[in-house]
Amino acid sequence: MDVLLWIIAAVALATAEIFTTTLFLLMFSAGALAAAAAAGLGAPVPVQGGVFVVISALTLVAVRPALRRHLGGDDVVRMGTATMRGASAVVVEQVDAEHGMVRVDGELWQARAVDGGDVHALDERVRIVDVSDGTVLVWRDDLPGVDGPRI
Repeated sequence: MDVLLWIIAAVALATAEIFTTTLFLLMFSAGALAAAAAAGLGAPVPVQGGVFVVISALTLVAVRPALRRHLGGDDVVRMGTATMRGASAVVVEQVDAEHGMVRVDGELWQARAVDGGDVHALDERVRIVDVSDGTVLVWRDDLPGVDGPRI
């Protein structure tokens, strides 16, 4: 009976991990599977609990960081306009402090120069510094640490 309860707990934790994608609950699922194995070998309930705690802790400390590195796991998932920061754009209508238009990934966006005195000419490459109220704020395309164009 204990084996079945541990297996149900492992499946429930693994299923919950699908919705969180943090690789946190999956480590507890591994602990529950180890506890199920201990129960299957006839270990008493306190030993099963100890196996669950020890295996869960070990996988959290040793396995999870390695998995996150391997899977490229940043906790921060950039979505929406946040993905545009640092992207390259091409000016399709002169951009200054008041108005302008750029092309980003094939889409046209209203643009403003970050520095009020800057003017970006037609076909000039610029970098997107920020997005505010549906308007991209751009700077000349010489920002360090940004890879490749996204036009």
